[in-house]
Amino acid sequence: MQVHHFHSWDVTPKEAIQIQQQLRTKVILRGKVGTHNLIAGADVAFVEDTAHACVVVLSFPKLEIVETVVHKEKVTFPYIPGLLSFRETPALAQAFGKLQYEPDLIFIDGQGLAHPRAAGIACHIGVILDRPTIGCAKSLLFGTYNDPKQARGSASNQPVFVSIGHKIDLAQAIELTLACGKGYRVPEPTRQADLVAERAKSQGEQGKQGVQGNLFG
Repeated sequence: MQVHHFHSWDVTPKEAIQIQQQLRTKVILRGKVGTHNLIAGADVAFVEDTAHACVVVLSFPKLEIVETVVHKEKVTFPYIPGLLSFRETPALAQAFGKLQYEPDLIFIDGQGLAHPRAAGIACHIGVILDRPTIGCAKSLLFGTYNDPKQARGSASNQPVFVSIGHKIDLAQAIELTLACGKGYRVPEPTRQADLVAERAKSQGEQGKQGVQGNLFG
């Protein structure tokens, strides 16, 4: 996939906030995803300062894995609530750039417009890849919400938070999130990406232990 970077990633937190303000003006809050034969999910797991960025492409509607990519790199941007994109997106962009199959729609394990500056990681990924993108987070970053009713699609003891990332309206974002469910709390694209990320993280941790063993064993 082609990645369109519109800024440097070597920035300070203050500069990152300014970039998010620019990003917000680039986000398209409408659109319908017509053809969506391939759907990607993305997630990142960390071993100390190393990001393991994972992208999984699935067929739709069968939700069978078509391609998996893992990219590993060191990160320097600190963990700061509201600026997650600047810690994770550079590695994710590299992972998306390695894909052979280009997805028609992307799910990100994180926020989109549901962000203090309406510029979450799903917005960032959507804009730089120019693809319809949905943010599907497991926790609320800011604001409040009412407990959902007890029905599929509106209820769960542990709800997920769906928001627009780029080039899609909220109604279809919710519709497609439900269509990508396979009986789990989160949609299958991000669930599979999370599983791959955790495996990569585990291998990274084992590798570090092996190095320590060689040094001190």
